[in-house]
Amino acid sequence: MNNLYKVFHQYFEIVMADTPELLEKVFRIRYQLLCVDMGVSGYEPALYPDEQEIDEYDHHSAHVLIRYRPSGQFIGTTRLILFDPENPEKPFPVELYTNIDPNLFDINKLSRQHTGEISRFIIIKDFERRKAERRNYHTRQSNKNIVEIDRRSSAKTDRRSIKNLTLVLGAGVMRISEKYNIHNWFSIMDPVMNRLLGYYGMDLRPIGPITEHHGLRRPYFVEVASVLEKLKQKHNNAWEAITEYGKYSRFASK
Repeated sequence: MNNLYKVFHQYFEIVMADTPELLEKVFRIRYQLLCVDMGVSGYEPALYPDEQEIDEYDHHSAHVLIRYRPSGQFIGTTRLILFDPENPEKPFPVELYTNIDPNLFDINKLSRQHTGEISRFIIIKDFERRKAERRNYHTRQSNKNIVEIDRRSSAKTDRRSIKNLTLVLGAGVMRISEKYNIHNWFSIMDPVMNRLLGYYGMDLRPIGPITEHHGLRRPYFVEVASVLEKLKQKHNNAWEAITEYGKYSRFASK
């Protein structure tokens, strides 16, 4: 069992948000970050009087929450927007809000039923600042792929790498993909976020230019099988953590 896998499970739990109670937690986390902490234009708090950020895609999306085990607190969430069986022609957000370059990607060849769009990739803003979660340890990179917890450190704050939190959210997306037989991922991302995903080989392929959509964003696409293959070949420790030693990888080759 590699160190990254042990740290992953020691500190984080992926929870499928498949009940009304858990979905409420998802929507409240999103409201807190997008509407309150970040103040994103178009997400003004007055638009969400119940303090839950919900949109037209949520009824045909699958959601996960990330629980921080030491405190039991939910500290992040993400969703995968799925094909809408009630409206088969409904476009994914990437089709509406970006310019997909036909020379980079032929959307007409897409299997929409096996495609999802990664969205609302969120870690709560004050996770690293909360006093209740401060520990006398810090993360350090012991080699290219392994991040360990150094309990001997006298550091007063937890210095978790955002790369590792991104990895946990990516693992959540993989769980959803396995459950719903999703073979392809779209996303509209800040290029910086895609580079963070690329730290462990989970980056997506750009399929169009950078555009303005709640900040500078770019459209991306990738086949899940290619992500898993790159992970296994170049970042095997991350592959073991994300797929539970292959448990959540068999679907991609079906």
